[in-house]
Amino acid sequence: QYVTTKEKFHESIDSAWQKEGGDRKTQEEDAVEPPGKKIKLEEQTEDRKEKEDGKKARGQFKCRPHRKPHNYDIRLCPSVVQERADKCFYGDKCKFFHDIAEYMSVKPEDIGERCHLFDTFGRCQYSVTCRFAKAHTGEGFKNLVNEELLKKHEGRLMVKNALDKDLQRRLRKKQVSFKASEAYLKTINKTASQGASKKKAAECQALQCSNGDASTAGQDGQNCTTVGALTDADLIKLRPSEKKQVDFRDKMYLAPLTTCGNLPFRRICKRFGADITCGEMAMCTNLLQGQSSEWALLKRHESEDLFGVQLEGCFPDTMTKCAELLNHNIEVDFVDINSGCPIDLVYKKGGGCGLMTRTHKFEQIVRGMNSVLDVPLTVKIRTGVQDKVNIAHKLIPEMKNWGVSMITLHGRSREQRYTKLADWEYIDNCSKLASPIPLFGNGDILSYEDAIKARETGVSGIMLGRGALIKPWIFTEIKEQRHWDISSNERMDILKDFTRFGLEHWGSDTQGLEKTRSFLLEWLSFLCRYIPVGLLEHVPQKINERPPYYMGRDYLETLMASQHVGDWIKISEMLLGPVPQNFSFLPKHKANAYK
Repeated sequence: QYVTTKEKFHESIDSAWQKEGGDRKTQEEDAVEPPGKKIKLEEQTEDRKEKEDGKKARGQFKCRPHRKPHNYDIRLCPSVVQERADKCFYGDKCKFFHDIAEYMSVKPEDIGERCHLFDTFGRCQYSVTCRFAKAHTGEGFKNLVNEELLKKHEGRLMVKNALDKDLQRRLRKKQVSFKASEAYLKTINKTASQGASKKKAAECQALQCSNGDASTAGQDGQNCTTVGALTDADLIKLRPSEKKQVDFRDKMYLAPLTTCGNLPFRRICKRFGADITCGEMAMCTNLLQGQSSEWALLKRHESEDLFGVQLEGCFPDTMTKCAELLNHNIEVDFVDINSGCPIDLVYKKGGGCGLMTRTHKFEQIVRGMNSVLDVPLTVKIRTGVQDKVNIAHKLIPEMKNWGVSMITLHGRSREQRYTKLADWEYIDNCSKLASPIPLFGNGDILSYEDAIKARETGVSGIMLGRGALIKPWIFTEIKEQRHWDISSNERMDILKDFTRFGLEHWGSDTQGLEKTRSFLLEWLSFLCRYIPVGLLEHVPQKINERPPYYMGRDYLETLMASQHVGDWIKISEMLLGPVPQNFSFLPKHKANAYK
């Protein structure tokens, strides 16, 4: 009774929206999905033409326009916002407003009468630039303060792992010391030089031996250098403190999700019962360079009681140094190595899934990071690189010897991406090989029934990725073992919480508000896949099923079921006010990544 056609579906949404004074036409032109990939023969022809020009578009989304941040010309100088007594540090070159009255005359209208930051913390640091400034602005544009609330939160650090300015300066000038990493890297170089030739190995042994007599050392069988693979005993001197122990078993793990797995989203999942959270994949080279945008991926909210960070890299030196850097400068419970990322940008340089085929480098990275970390080291892998050519079962016994504390296995290969179901039978076999090290399974869990089937295998726990994006309340469903027929109003409340958390994290000024909107839209490209339990012909919903067009039980439920970009923008406008002029959006992740 709820099934309808595409035309009737959009007609129903548009007619109801127009009654409320909305306008869809402004988004229609920019809301077109990029065309699909061409067939291989045509690609070869295009490649020849493009090579002649010396330019070639690469990547899965080569037809997707690059969306640069909006230019906000109407901005108040930071020295005025922060009420600094000294002069503007931009000097005569400053292009921002310094006159508050002049700025207020051209500033975009406020989108609400209540400011979440002011109501929560007693003070809004964005002052008159806040898009809710009327709630905390007095006479003469003075920023008001609620002393009672301010004292309540005084000294409370809600978000940790921020990049210190002094550390950033030292990283950029390469003044940070990596003694433990350099000591480990020397052992790699010695081992490599010994393996080059027997003659060089003999000379090296003669120089390193304490008595200086190579022949005597050889007779006694006591060489001063290490031959073959390094063991924990060889490196124990590099780690004076014992590792922190973490009990991973029987827990639900929110996968480290690029773009969508941001801090506000993780707070939502923690509210619904996620046990383990992990930051988005961070590039180790960018962290070592002190890039603020990359360090922002490591931030941890106070509600994340069991939190880790995920690093991506392909060389032992950069990964080991990055691990040592984080070990001394941020608070985490574990560090994860990403050896399952399938995207070309990472794979072609040897990172992500590429590490699975470079076992020697992989071993050096794991042993090196393990030697400098005081917290457990975990690894996330896939079944393999090529379809139907599984190699994870060969790697897992090796990882046990390398010192890995936990392994997460995604039940697909790199080539499969998300077009086929995860192979849980293979995950079960690998879990037996991994014992006694805990192994978490990942793939296609969208209901508590899927979770029960997954736990019937030998895995120690389950990781949820797309399932948590489509329905973040899945953690509650699994713990309570029920299907939650969540209403559209309850789902809207979740989105409201996300926007509030986003304004806390990214700011309540125009830039922060639009950044919150962009991440909300990315998430909505997954949320639209959820089918309400009360409308299903059979329970539960499967993650690989594409539903027909259907009408919800109310207008909001119908709007949330739309897979049209323009309708996602409508939802964002209900929460964050109207979008800027010439606004356009296309999801970074394909919204139809299932069949």
